[in-house]
Amino acid sequence: MSITQISVFVESKPGHMGRVLGAFAENDINVHGFSASDTGEYGIVRFVVDDTQRALEVLKTMGAAARTADVLCLKLDDSVGQLQKAMETLAAAQLNVAYCYSLASTYIAISVRDIPSAEAALQSAGMAVVSDEDLAEFMVGETM
Repeated sequence: MSITQISVFVESKPGHMGRVLGAFAENDINVHGFSASDTGEYGIVRFVVDDTQRALEVLKTMGAAARTADVLCLKLDDSVGQLQKAMETLAAAQLNVAYCYSLASTYIAISVRDIPSAEAALQSAGMAVVSDEDLAEFMVGETM
């Protein structure tokens, strides 16, 4: 059993990921999960969406370089050692994990060079920025 992800190649510049997300929103495509990483001038953004085919069509009209791949989706309990158990199980089976990311959460981690400026900008836009303590309090006993 697998799920389908879309990998999109974007310039590593402010606004490029936002344009893709804006196009998804305009076309009523919901993002269930994503991963973004840069390789210098360009980045790879991986998305799991509710309508892969429509998302690909939107990306094509934007002229974006995108491709799909099947990935495994694992449901973990939010308890100590669950991620470790998954990784050790795969390693014991001689399976290497090329990359992984979490899905189905409205809590996201964002890496930026200037955290205080990013925090101020997001808060001024009415978005909640949480601390380690806030996250721990929410996550206690939560399972998907």
